[in-house]
Amino acid sequence: MIDNWRTDRVGAALRGENPTVLRRLESGFAVIGDVQFLPGYSVLLVDEPGVQRLSELPRAKRLAFLADMDRLGEAVERACRKLDPGFRRVNLEILGNTDPILHAHVWPRFAWEPAELVGRPVWLYPSDRWSDERYGLGPHHGEVREAIGEELDRLC
Repeated sequence: MIDNWRTDRVGAALRGENPTVLRRLESGFAVIGDVQFLPGYSVLLVDEPGVQRLSELPRAKRLAFLADMDRLGEAVERACRKLDPGFRRVNLEILGNTDPILHAHVWPRFAWEPAELVGRPVWLYPSDRWSDERYGLGPHHGEVREAIGEELDRLC
């Protein structure tokens, strides 16, 4: 059911019920992040429920996942560069400390970020950035969503 897509993001994406999906890629799904305090934040979800680590995939699928991470990173970079003159770079991360599914974070970084955070890991942002509704994904993120999707299409 679409109401529970957050509890099974990959299953919901496979069923076409995950509203954050930007595009289906070779190894998984490019999705826009639930929080957008750094506009354009995206995630690559592996398309095999139960896979927790990159090392659990066969080598060919592992390489496809890394190639998709690169593609999503470049798409976010291109989209954010067009939309925000303060865009600086993209950070790519595979962490897996919280959610038990293989996924990669794609974080755009900007010159307008607070000076004490601009050169630090995004995980050091205050907790309100992660929970405050004003940073939550919403209809006002349509432009960045569309731009990332278009760039993914160009990079296929």
